[in-house]
Amino acid sequence: MASTALIVAISAIFASSAATSQPDSSEGAGAPSAPPEARYCLRVEPHTGTRIESVECWTREQWAEAEVDVDKEWSKEGVRVIA
Repeated sequence: MASTALIVAISAIFASSAATSQPDSSEGAGAPSAPPEARYCLRVEPHTGTRIESVECWTREQWAEAEVDVDKEWSKEGVRVIA
């Protein structure tokens, strides 16, 4: 009986620590601010014939020309900003 309680307690500790270690992915956070010439790196869909994910680094203007809202996609696909 005591071992069952111990297992349940340890499981609860692991579950709570895993939940708190997840980064906060706020939907409205947007991309970090940077100078106009800064490049925003986002994960993009793999090209046909490969399963390897790639990362593209473009300026906000270039992403806008490709009809990508950097602020909206940043929380899901953002990698880094190169200033």
